[in-house]
Amino acid sequence: MTDQGMTDFRVDRVGSALAGTNPTVLRRLTAGFAVIGDVQHLPGYCVLITDDPEADQLTDLAVEDQLAFLADMALLGRAVAAVCARRDPAFRRINLEIQGNTDAFLHAHVTPRYQWEPEDLVRWPAALHHWEQRVDVARHGLGPQHDELRAELVAAIDAELAATTASG
Repeated sequence: MTDQGMTDFRVDRVGSALAGTNPTVLRRLTAGFAVIGDVQHLPGYCVLITDDPEADQLTDLAVEDQLAFLADMALLGRAVAAVCARRDPAFRRINLEIQGNTDAFLHAHVTPRYQWEPEDLVRWPAALHHWEQRVDVARHGLGPQHDELRAELVAAIDAELAATTASG
């Protein structure tokens, strides 16, 4: 993915996902889009972004759409956990967070956490990696080296979608 391409879609992540031009989109879900994070300092980091360009926070949605967004968040969390646990024995858990303090559109962070994270960061929100300026974007920026991870995430999301459909 080119730097120009990254810049273009970052201007309007929701609009570019709706237009099919957001290169980080893994899969369309019921209430939004599962996307792989721009930076993979915690391998498997994903974000669920809304499909409603007017939604700034969860409570901007109708109740049934809130529930659909939360169900999508849980589905993406299960998929990310499955992939990360399979790829790295030091995988600990998934953090699911809706913050909305930086980007003014509804989104949920789906962050894998690992035993190998620095001890002073591992028990705090994953954003502390950024706040403490410990993220090397040049080293961990999304690129072709993440193609296998991306494929595994898509397959796990598809498996979760199939399981949800079969049980519903």
